[in-house]
Amino acid sequence: MRPEILNPLFAPVTALSGIGPRLATPIGRLAGPKVVDLLWHLPSGLVDRRYSPRVADAPEGVVATLTVRVLEHRAPHNRRQPYRVVCSDDSGEITLVYFHARPDYLQRLLPEGETRVVSGTVEMFSDQPQISHPDHVVTPAEAETLPRIEPIYPLTEGLTTKPLAKAVKGALERLPELSEWHDAALVAREGWPTWHEAVAAVHAPASLVDLDPSATPRRRLAFDELLANQLALGLVRAHMRGSGGRVLVGDGRLRAKATAALPFTLTAAQQHSLAEIADDLASSRRMLRLLQGDVGSGKTVVALLTMLVAVEAGAQAAMLAPTEILARQHYDTIAPLAEAAGVRLAVLTGRDKGKAREQTLAALAAGEIDILVGTHALIQKDVDFADLGVAVIDEQHRFGVHQRMTIQAKGEGVPVLVMTATPIPRTLMLTAYGDMEVSRLTEKPPGRQPVTTVALPANRLEQVVEAVSRAIASDDRVYWVCPLVAESKTLDLAAAEARADTLRERFGAKVGLVHGQMKAAERDRVMADFASGAVSLLVATTVIEVGVDVREATVMVVEGAERFGLAQLHQLRGRVGRGEKASTCLLVYAPPLGETARARLAILRETEDGFRIAEEDLRLRGAGELLGTRQSGMPDFRLADLAAHGDLLAVARDDSKRILASDPELTGPRGEALRTLLYLFERDLAIRFLRSG
Repeated sequence: MRPEILNPLFAPVTALSGIGPRLATPIGRLAGPKVVDLLWHLPSGLVDRRYSPRVADAPEGVVATLTVRVLEHRAPHNRRQPYRVVCSDDSGEITLVYFHARPDYLQRLLPEGETRVVSGTVEMFSDQPQISHPDHVVTPAEAETLPRIEPIYPLTEGLTTKPLAKAVKGALERLPELSEWHDAALVAREGWPTWHEAVAAVHAPASLVDLDPSATPRRRLAFDELLANQLALGLVRAHMRGSGGRVLVGDGRLRAKATAALPFTLTAAQQHSLAEIADDLASSRRMLRLLQGDVGSGKTVVALLTMLVAVEAGAQAAMLAPTEILARQHYDTIAPLAEAAGVRLAVLTGRDKGKAREQTLAALAAGEIDILVGTHALIQKDVDFADLGVAVIDEQHRFGVHQRMTIQAKGEGVPVLVMTATPIPRTLMLTAYGDMEVSRLTEKPPGRQPVTTVALPANRLEQVVEAVSRAIASDDRVYWVCPLVAESKTLDLAAAEARADTLRERFGAKVGLVHGQMKAAERDRVMADFASGAVSLLVATTVIEVGVDVREATVMVVEGAERFGLAQLHQLRGRVGRGEKASTCLLVYAPPLGETARARLAILRETEDGFRIAEEDLRLRGAGELLGTRQSGMPDFRLADLAAHGDLLAVARDDSKRILASDPELTGPRGEALRTLLYLFERDLAIRFLRSG
């Protein structure tokens, strides 16, 4: 149960004065639905209102706080015209301008003949100073209440600065005094304030320096969040080790047959990963291992050999993929090797219906299928295994914890191997997958071709089309990736539909189109045409980013390349260079390039090492959008910025290990405070969910 002292922070934002349902909606969209979410919504800038010149000395474009006398109200004849209030001091006049004004309200706020203190940005209109919609208007007696330095918060549609600032102020008034959960020596060494003081400080910046992630209060709060994350992962891992796993030891006969049928020898990295997996399966602890391998590093073969351990031990295995294309592709890759080993293989996707599906399910329940490859269809209620021994989950970030729990529930103590082709920097590995053991495939199998990467400005598009034409003439296949599906009025980006129409004028029926808004069956049909060669040029959005394997594809065109993340560009590039022919990736960008985009394209030209690329992406963009879109497997940090606080992550990891070694149940004095920390950052939910492994 959450400690009672935190309950005021976990009330809905409507519990705050002045925040009704109308404001709660945009606040919820921007920060979150609870009071505590407002504490984590940090200022992005500040306004300094200490400058108080005479009217005649107030420069244009500067925030000034002026003491003026109200001379007259000038109401417009037409409501679409602005309402003006003329004011002055002994140096000159200034006009306060209001659009869509309520005259009765303004006459009460600014009575003629009285003095008011007004603060806002000075503008010049027809050589006369004015302030449009002043930020503050108060009486001289209230001038002391005027915030001299005011934090500026990120906003969203339907929310303005004043009500949001008021909501944050209300949240800060609910701050409880909490027991210190950090080691006293660490707090003293870092010079950290208490949690209460740190939260108050980040919402009251006195200068731009205070907004920096390196500011002391912000580092304290970042460490709080990182420690909560590491503790939660540590507790999950401890639970996993404590919950019994199934011991699976094979005799190696099936693996030997499958390996002999491979057209290449296993890399050292594959052999090392397989040894780690075999040790896990032979242990009484339940395996939860992440296999992280760059594009084309041979994860599918490792997955098959892992599943064959279960089959050798008399059990079944399942492989779960996020899309039908990927599931069938895995099936096609595995099928000849499974046949060589004498293993019964089947595939099950959403497309399988009626009698064929019933036959597959009956064979599975009877133990007549050794390995089942499929999509979410595998975790439907009516899918029963005779004896599920191992589950492999591909592209792990596409599946939530719930799906992982469901597939594990189809057997007893089922060991799980999860795979990702997205290279993840070590810092993110610690935060996102700290509950898992990790194996890395750092080599590519022999025969993989290097890909030549070239960046071209959009005004050289005709040259790109000529290169595509040459590839098609040589019976090669070409991908052309665009950032949008359809034309957008607000974004001037290449749209896949429009680009496909343009390219059809040149290449006719050889052009196919796939995007995420198409029905799955239609998308699969176009992909099959591309694989067979009926379509030579595939125009697509990033739906082809992961897992599509067409060995004849030798050219990848990415239009609007400056709009994609580094890891995403690297994934797209990995779609080519899979056969014997030399391949090219053409990155088409709209000049002028910003500094980050320029650095991104430069690193891609320099290296094909996905792990180096991922580290660079973290440095350039921070963790939030590292993977193109936020992935469900990634922690959603509100205060910690892994690019700025990477040094604290290692400290948090070491600290959590020490804590759990000395007080695994968190029952000691510091343990009680740490439980409060976990609830504060809602890692209580993570623990409950993640205990599935």
